[in-house]
Amino acid sequence: MLTLDAVKASYGAVEVLHDVSFTLAPGEILCLLGRNGAGKTTCLKTIMGLVRTTSGAIVFDDRRISQMPAHEVPRLGIGYVPQGRRLFAELTVKENLEIGLLTRHSPETVRERALALFPLLKERLAQQAGTMSGGEQQMLAMARALCIDPKVLLLDEPTEGLMPSMIERIQAAVLALKTQGVSCILVEQRVDAALAVADRVAFMEGGRIRATAGAEELKSDRSLIDQYVGVGQSQT
Repeated sequence: MLTLDAVKASYGAVEVLHDVSFTLAPGEILCLLGRNGAGKTTCLKTIMGLVRTTSGAIVFDDRRISQMPAHEVPRLGIGYVPQGRRLFAELTVKENLEIGLLTRHSPETVRERALALFPLLKERLAQQAGTMSGGEQQMLAMARALCIDPKVLLLDEPTEGLMPSMIERIQAAVLALKTQGVSCILVEQRVDAALAVADRVAFMEGGRIRATAGAEELKSDRSLIDQYVGVGQSQT
């Protein structure tokens, strides 16, 4: 479904991704783990066309998207929830969702499916997004991305700063999307939160994929986690 083949990407003259390669299967949840500055967020931005590739290829549904303008990528069915959510704070919940629908001219049924994952939002359609709690805003950011009816969803630090009950809701939504065939690339700092939903984990360091392992394997052998994330962070 989505393949990165020896992808390199740069900020100006500084190369930040070095021959990154992986494949995301339909309905798979792949987590990118690594220390701060490892290249995880840059990897997501490169898929979305926000950071340009300098070599290699990104292929989605047999179509090369490596040099595609960033505004065209979501129209193919790739949703993106950036770190910090980036909602339209002055707009209502409903208006934020409508912006998502406009991206691919999705029908109202797509919004209803998104709201079914986050029933709380149904009660807040008239509320300004900027007045919601952090957890509620995260749910809205995900629901807005789901309004493009994506085949692939990119999530950057979705549990950051959230209380445990909200983290559980986000995890439940990701797992529900998996049953619907939506693939997900998840960037996460909370290792145990990642292992609770991921099928596979790719460890990044220095802009490279250093190792890949199944989530079940990592639950019993955390040596890769200790190596690439850090013993002190393995439970955070």
